[in-house]
Amino acid sequence: MSEQIATLGQLLDGAGTQWRAFDIGRHITKLDKKQFLAIEQTQIPYPYPLSGHAWLAIQFWDAKASKEPYVWFLKFPVDEQSKLVSATRDHFANMVIEALGSEITGEQADGKLDNNPYVFTPNANKLAAFNAQLKVLLKQPASQHYEHTQLYFTGKIGLECWQHVALQGLADFAMRLEHDNNLAMLNQAWPHLPVEVLTPLSAMLEHVEIPTSLSEQLFNYAQHGIKNNDAIATTAALRAMSKAQAQGLTAQLVDDILRSELALNSDLLLTIAGRCFNQLENPERLHSFMECCAQHKEIDELFVSIFADLVAIPTIRPHLLALLRKENRSEALARSIGRLFS
Repeated sequence: MSEQIATLGQLLDGAGTQWRAFDIGRHITKLDKKQFLAIEQTQIPYPYPLSGHAWLAIQFWDAKASKEPYVWFLKFPVDEQSKLVSATRDHFANMVIEALGSEITGEQADGKLDNNPYVFTPNANKLAAFNAQLKVLLKQPASQHYEHTQLYFTGKIGLECWQHVALQGLADFAMRLEHDNNLAMLNQAWPHLPVEVLTPLSAMLEHVEIPTSLSEQLFNYAQHGIKNNDAIATTAALRAMSKAQAQGLTAQLVDDILRSELALNSDLLLTIAGRCFNQLENPERLHSFMECCAQHKEIDELFVSIFADLVAIPTIRPHLLALLRKENRSEALARSIGRLFS
């Protein structure tokens, strides 16, 4: 079997499973199988690299059984062109075959890959969001925490009584905005939510293509945050809007932030780079953003780390490299670019 395996897709197909692949480095984004095959064959770069790696979730299940699906959380290094380092993928596949043979599902598979160097455990926010999204995809009921979370957003138990709202409940709620009356409840509750709910909720909504009505609400909320120099409120709204259907509103919010007194706030700059990166495909916006990074003084290596992060993203890389040669840039940006090569 090992001689015939050239890709993870072939490994999964050869084991008789149905499977899906997701990027979970930035947003949780389903990867088309043709796209995933092209990534594996290094025909195209990995679209969403983070910290020099492709961060993947592979969900698979035995086509002949009706048991719960299995999930591999995998990270593989990418090269300087953001293409998958095939040798590491091959190493992982060989380790799977050695440990499990062709039986990659069932009780005999449990725990066999726990010490695998390519396996990782997502943080609590990402894990909760992925679990919630998977249950929606599989048409399974939400977790036991969902009902209480719904009750919380009605306001009947008081929005200040957030202590018993579970992270998994927030994830289930965020992934089911179209269910019941969830969207209307969230629209009504958002301006009054305590930061203890606002921050983790925005970390769930960043994986959701939220509807325009919610984007409009969040946009207005963020404008109030900008006016009051409230970085926490503005960051929460921006995160929640990062994958929204109304990307025009997200772009407008990014522009407004970059023109405001919050433009040098590290949390907002990191949120734009990490979650609203697609907005930086616009060369003028990218220039404005990198100017703000260059003028940031609190974190010494902020410019360098953000540059390294963005230059790995295939859709941004050419614009960022063009910026290196651009003449009409500030002295601060010129100095920061100079430090990249010192």
